[in-house]
Amino acid sequence: MARVLTTVDAVRARFSALQRDQVFFDAPGGTQVPDSVIDAIAGYLRDENANLGGPFETSRLSDALVARAHSTAAGFLNATTDEVVFGANMTTLNFSLSRAAAREWSEGDEIVCTQLDHDGNISPWLELAHDRGFEVHLARVDDECRIDLDHLRSLVNERTRVVAYPYAANAVGTVTPVDEIAAIAHDAGALAWVDAVHYGPHGPIDVAAADADVLLCSPYKFYGPHLGLAFGRRELLESWRPYKVRPADPFPVGSRFETGTLAHELLAGFVACVEYLDDVGWDFVLEHERELGQRFLDGLPPDWTLHGVPAMEGRVPTFAITHGTLSPEDAATRLGERGFAVWHGNYYAVEIMKRLGLPDGAVRIGIVHYNTAGEVERLLAALAEVPQ
Repeated sequence: MARVLTTVDAVRARFSALQRDQVFFDAPGGTQVPDSVIDAIAGYLRDENANLGGPFETSRLSDALVARAHSTAAGFLNATTDEVVFGANMTTLNFSLSRAAAREWSEGDEIVCTQLDHDGNISPWLELAHDRGFEVHLARVDDECRIDLDHLRSLVNERTRVVAYPYAANAVGTVTPVDEIAAIAHDAGALAWVDAVHYGPHGPIDVAAADADVLLCSPYKFYGPHLGLAFGRRELLESWRPYKVRPADPFPVGSRFETGTLAHELLAGFVACVEYLDDVGWDFVLEHERELGQRFLDGLPPDWTLHGVPAMEGRVPTFAITHGTLSPEDAATRLGERGFAVWHGNYYAVEIMKRLGLPDGAVRIGIVHYNTAGEVERLLAALAEVPQ
C-alpha cells in the first residue's frame, strides 16, 4: 500500500522547486512538479525513448508506457481506457473535439457557455459559430460569481447541441454544480461539456458522478507536465469522425483523436504525477487547502476587494482581488519584487472580467496543497504593505 503523506512538510520535501525563497501562489497558471515527475520524464528519455510499434526493446517499452498512461488517465477520471485522449493542451484538444462533434450539426444550432468560462471553452464554439452559422449564448452569473441556473435553463432549448461550463472557475475560484448543469443539458438532448482544468489540483474528478459527456483537464495544473487530457463518452467517440490520418483508423476509440506522435516523456511524467497524488491523498489536499483558503479570507486587508464567493463553501482557494488605488499589474509586480509569484490580468477569463467591470483584470492568488500557513500569513502582511 502506498505511503500516505499527511503533513505539508513531507509534501514540500518532494519538490526541489519549493526549496527556495520564492513563494508560489501562481498555481492556477501551472503548478510546480514533484521530483518524481522530473525523474520519470528524464528516465524515459534516457532509457526508453522510441516511437511506437517497432520490434525492438525501446519501442516495446514505449508501447507499454502509452498503454499505462491511458490506464492511469482512466483511473484518474473514473473512465475506461478507450474514453481518454491525450493532446498538446486543453485548448488544442477542445478545438479538435468540438469540430468533430459539430460535423453533422446544422445552421442555427446553438451552444450555451457561461460567463465563468476560460476562453478555451468559449472560443472554440465562437469559431464554429463563425464558420457554420451556429449561435452561442452566455449564461449569466450573480454578484458573487455563481452561475444563474435559472438563466441557463432559459437559454437551453431543442436547438441546443452543447452546454459548456467549468467545473471550477479559473479566475475567481467558483465551483459549479456540475451534475445539476449536466441534467439541464441532458433534459434538452444537449451534451454536457466540462472544462475541469482549474478543478484538477483541488479535488478528485469523477466523470460518471459529474455526468459529463466530454471533460477536459490539464496535467500541468495538477503537478504534472504540460499536456492536455480529455474524456469523451465511448458512444460519442465512436459516433464522431475524427480529424486524423488514415492509418489511425484501427486505433482504439479514444486514440483515434490523438494526432501525430504523443510526447511520450510527458506521458511518463503524467503517470508519476497521478502516483504522487495517490500518495498524498485527496483528504489531505481538501482539508489543507480549505484551512489555508479560510486563513486568507479571514486576513484579507480591508483595502482589497475580493471578487467571488466570500467563503470557502462553493469555491476552491483561488482568489481574484483588486485594490482601490493600485492597478493589478503594479500590485503583482510589487509582490513579485518581494518574492511572491502571483498573476494579474484576465487569465483568459474574458467574460467574467467584463461582468465584474474589471478591464485591467485582477490580482490572482492561487493556493494549493504545497503552500503553508506561514506563506499565507506572509502574503497577507505584504498585501497590507504593498500599496504604501
